[in-house]
Amino acid sequence: MAHAWVEAFPDELTAFQKWAEVYPDNASLLVDTYDVLKSGVPNAIKVFSDLRKNGHQPVGIRIDSGDITQLAKGARKMLDDAGFQDAKITASNALDEHVIQSLLNEGAPLDNFGVGEKLITSSTSPVLSGVYKLAAIIQDGQMIPKIKVSASREKLTLPGLKQVYRLYHPGTNQAFADVIALSDETLDRPMAVIKANPLATERQQSIENYDARPLQEAVLDGDQLKAELPDVFTIQKHAKQMLKEIPAATQRLVNPDEYPVYMTPKLAQLQEQLVSEEKK
Repeated sequence: MAHAWVEAFPDELTAFQKWAEVYPDNASLLVDTYDVLKSGVPNAIKVFSDLRKNGHQPVGIRIDSGDITQLAKGARKMLDDAGFQDAKITASNALDEHVIQSLLNEGAPLDNFGVGEKLITSSTSPVLSGVYKLAAIIQDGQMIPKIKVSASREKLTLPGLKQVYRLYHPGTNQAFADVIALSDETLDRPMAVIKANPLATERQQSIENYDARPLQEAVLDGDQLKAELPDVFTIQKHAKQMLKEIPAATQRLVNPDEYPVYMTPKLAQLQEQLVSEEKK
C-alpha cells in the first residue's frame, strides 16, 4: 500500500476499506499517512474487525515514518487490546542493518522489515532518495489538493498543482533562489516568501529585485504528448547550462553553501489548512 492510495480517498478509513475489498486475505495497512496512533491504527482496527466478521484474517500494519520504536509499541498495545494479537507490524523507511539492530535493541515490537534503497544500492554508487506522494486528484472535474501528514515536520508534503520559478538577478543568468508556487499564482513585486526548509529559524522574507523563469513545462495531457521529448544529449546540455547559473559555492561536495528554496504564502497556507483539517 502506498501513501498515494490513502490520499486518493476522501478519508483514511474509506481507503483502508477499499484496500480490504481488494485484498481481504492479505490486508496489510499503511497507517502513517496522517497520524499513526490517533487515526491509522484505530481505522485499521475497524477494518480488521469487519474482515474477521466475514471470515478473513488480517495481516497487519506498516509504519513508514516517525519514531518507529514508540509508534510500534503504542500500535502493538492497541492491536492486542482489540484482540488482534496475531496482527504483524512492519517497519520501513530507509532501513539498513544498523537501524534494524537499533530498533530491536530498543525493544520495538516489530515482525517484519521493509528494506529497499539500502539493500539494492552500493555505498560507492549512492542512491538519490526520492519518494512519490500524491499532490492532487481530479474529482468531478475539480482539482482537490492532497497532503501526506507526518509527525516529522520536514516530511510534510506540499499539496496542489505547483510551478517552480528560478529567480535571477535582474538582466543576468545568475540564479540566487527558487520559489515553489501554486500553478495559478502570479508572483508579486515585492514578493513575500517562506523558506521551504521547515527547520529554518528565519523563514519569512521579502524579495524585491528579481527576474523569474518557470522551470516546469506541461509535457502530458492525459495520455497526449504536448511537447516534443528531447534526447539524452539535449538533456545533458541543458543540465550543464543550468548548473552554470547556480552559485558555485552551492555546488561544493564538502560544506556546500545553501541554495535557498522558498514557497509562497498561499501555498504555505494551503498546507497548514490541510494539516488542520486532518487533525480534526
